Amino acid sequence: MDVDANDREQPTHSGEDDARLGRVGVIGSGAMGIGIAQVAATAGHRVTLVDRDAAVVDAALTRLGGTLARLVAKGRVTDVERVDILARIGAVETIAELPECSLVIEAVPESLELKREVFTELAEHQPATTLLATNTSSIDIGAIADDVTEPERVLGLHFFNPPPLMRLVEVVHAKQTSRAYVDHAAALMQTWGKTPVRCASTPGFIVNRVARPFYGEAQRLVETGVADPATIDAILRERGGFPMGPFELTDFIGQDVNLAVGTSVWEQTEHDERYAPTQFQQQLVAEGRLGRKSGHGVYAYTADGTVERPEPDAALADRLVGGLIETDPLARTLAMLVNEAVDLVHRGEASADDVDTAMVLGVRYPKGPIAWGREIGFSVVADQIRALDAALPGGRYRPSPALTDGSLT
Repeated sequence: MDVDANDREQPTHSGEDDARLGRVGVIGSGAMGIGIAQVAATAGHRVTLVDRDAAVVDAALTRLGGTLARLVAKGRVTDVERVDILARIGAVETIAELPECSLVIEAVPESLELKREVFTELAEHQPATTLLATNTSSIDIGAIADDVTEPERVLGLHFFNPPPLMRLVEVVHAKQTSRAYVDHAAALMQTWGKTPVRCASTPGFIVNRVARPFYGEAQRLVETGVADPATIDAILRERGGFPMGPFELTDFIGQDVNLAVGTSVWEQTEHDERYAPTQFQQQLVAEGRLGRKSGHGVYAYTADGTVERPEPDAALADRLVGGLIETDPLARTLAMLVNEAVDLVHRGEASADDVDTAMVLGVRYPKGPIAWGREIGFSVVADQIRALDAALPGGRYRPSPALTDGSLT
């Protein structure tokens, strides 16, 4: 995902702030871990990385040094601030060595078993008042908290990549999580220069749940021969205002990564047809066509990353847009995005404002899907979903009760 042009490096703090700000622990020093460490250190916190591989830590700190040097060259931070940020970050090899922290953020690979091991060990070695957060993008927070003493202090802080530049943070609470800890975490993220949105621990949280139709509808339109990927991308980009089309974006993310997230949501929703993976994307992954990183996905890429793709069919786009809902890539996608968003709000898992904020900041939609629904008309969207269900039966296309009970205005 491209970085929003409005995103900026976080404001720096002087060394005088270090004593009054609590220490932050970060478990894992991969791309997300070191990025979160940079954000916390820039905000004035002492940060301790935990990673058993000293070489990985050294490489991460070297990359961070290079990043900060480039920011100095651009005038975004001073050289003194660069030195201070780096000086605030230290590392240990084990959780047992981690000093007492006010907050620990886990950023290890997406494995429930591994995360549960990390949190159980953290609870053994950190005070009962330490806030324990996971950066997971898809795993249930409640399942991570199950074996933790004082599970009310466990929540999700889902940063978006790269953490120093992306403003959005999803603050995710399980049933066990204390409201006071959620409030504290959201307020802390604001002091870090972030925009927090709150969400219950639902599959995919806000962004990865609501965004599923953006990819899935496009893939199904190609599977059924309605249009080619380049034409669908052009329609969503040029007529819908999205910064990237769905095929461009999944190639950028990685087809395997996008498929894994979608499959996780599908499995966590007991194989709800609304989230079923497509044969189209499964075949891409099986063939190793993962996108930019493999040199070939939906499109082909040269060594310098230049995309090679067919020209969109402008005449076909003109015929499809404004036609039948089942063959209109833009209207069909928007209807399903609105339906997904209002359904999440209807279930009480996030507020309408937080959903719109998350989709604008997290995936750069031109407007939030709730606001889009008001613009289109919720009754119109309900009729469009019903028409899709009639044309394409099977359970994927069903209107949210929020679209049909008159509760939306």
